[in-house]
Amino acid sequence: MVTKKSRNETRIVRHLRIRKKISGTSTLPRLNVYKSNAHIYAQVIDDVKGVTLVSASSIDKELKLENGSNIEAAKQVGALVAKRALENQIECVVFDRGGYLYHGRVKALAEAARDAGLKF
Repeated sequence: MVTKKSRNETRIVRHLRIRKKISGTSTLPRLNVYKSNAHIYAQVIDDVKGVTLVSASSIDKELKLENGSNIEAAKQVGALVAKRALENQIECVVFDRGGYLYHGRVKALAEAARDAGLKF
């Protein structure tokens, strides 16, 4: 009998396939996105050192969000991660969508980060 993999398992396979090609360095770090049913998270990562340089999420007290799982929350998280990255002199990043489709919350976060000044 053929068993179907869960959506998250197929997402992880896609993410690993993407990660073979995408890597963040200190000059060009990786902007990673993770979304759960309740929240969305973004990190700017230097993969050479294995260090998270900047992070933001819908849980941050600075944002004061009622609902962390909608497109408005994703836009605010994208703007916040871009602001924090620019404060740390990070202007250019490589976008890692984490195996998710470039649609909805992931797209909103990316476009808000671009509008706030990050280049990718």
